[in-house]
Amino acid sequence: MKAVVQDVYGSADVLELRDIDKPVPGDGEVLIRVHAAGVDQGVWHLMAGLPYLVRIFGYGLKKPKVPVRGRDVAGVVEAVGNGVTRFQPGDEVYGTCEGSFAEYACAKEGRMALKPANLSFEQAAAVPISGSTALQGIRDSAQVSPGQSVLVIGAAGGVGSFAVQLAKAFGAEVTGVCSTAKLDLVRSLGADRVIDYRQEDFAAAGRRYDVILDTAGNRPLSVLRRALAPKGTLVIVGGEGGGQLTGGFERSLRAALLAPWTGQKLKGLVAGENHRDLEYLASMIEAGTVTPAVDRIFPLAEAPAAITYMHEGRARGKVVIRI
Repeated sequence: MKAVVQDVYGSADVLELRDIDKPVPGDGEVLIRVHAAGVDQGVWHLMAGLPYLVRIFGYGLKKPKVPVRGRDVAGVVEAVGNGVTRFQPGDEVYGTCEGSFAEYACAKEGRMALKPANLSFEQAAAVPISGSTALQGIRDSAQVSPGQSVLVIGAAGGVGSFAVQLAKAFGAEVTGVCSTAKLDLVRSLGADRVIDYRQEDFAAAGRRYDVILDTAGNRPLSVLRRALAPKGTLVIVGGEGGGQLTGGFERSLRAALLAPWTGQKLKGLVAGENHRDLEYLASMIEAGTVTPAVDRIFPLAEAPAAITYMHEGRARGKVVIRI
C-alpha cells in the first residue's frame, strides 16, 4: 500500500510517499480502508519531534517509533481482529489510529465509532481529535452550562471551531477570538460576538468571562486571568508556542501550581479519544447541532503541503487529506 512515511524527525521535507506492507489487525483492532485523514497540530509535533517532551512521552527518542504519520481517520472496515464485537467488514467508521496517512490503517476498536451518516468521509475525518478535545474541554473540564459566558481563543482553528458550536449547544453566550480573515467563519459557527485580536485586546476590554478555552497557546496566564471571572474556569488546550523542551505545556504546569491559591479554576487539558465521545459527537452532528468546518482537502501525495498549511495558521477550520 502507499503511505506517507518518515525515518527521522524534521520539517515536512522528511516525509515521503512510499510503498510499504499492508498492516494486519491484531487482537481488538480493525483494519480500515482509509478514505480520508485529518491534519492537526499533533501531526506536526510528531513529525518534528518537538517539543522534546513528545519524544519522552514514548513516541521515539531519536526517530519516530511509528513511521507513518496521521491519527484522524475515516474509512471502511476491511477486516477485524480477534475479540472485536462492535464492527464488521463494510462498516463506515471514523476515529483515531496511528498511521492514517496511508491506504490502510489498523485502529483499536475502542477508538472508533460508526461514521455520522450525514457526513462525507472527508468531513468525518475532521472530527475525531479536534471534536473530542473540544468536547472534553467544554463539557468535562469547564462543565459549561446555560447562561454562562464563554470565550474561545483560536475560535477558527480545529478545536476552536468545534468548541464554539458545542458551547452554543450547551446554552452559553459565546465570544470567539480570531484573525481578521476568519471573522466570518466564526460568526457562521454561531458565535454571539467575535473579536479580531489584531484590532482589540479582549483582556483590556473590562469584560470577564465564566469560561475561557484557550487553544492558541501564546498568552500569559496573567492576561487570561484578567479576563476570567473571579470564580471562572480557564481551560488551556494543548501546548503551542514556548521552547523546544516543553513547548507551551509549561503554561498548564504553572496553572496547576497556581490553581490551589486562587478562586479561579485553572486547568490544562490533555485530551484522549474514545468511542463514547465519538458516538456523542456523531449524535450531535446527525442532529445538525455541530458541523465540521473543513478548509482544504489535499491528496495523499501532498501531505507535506497539508501539514505546512495547517501549521502556518492559514486554515479556517480543519485540513483534510483524501486517500
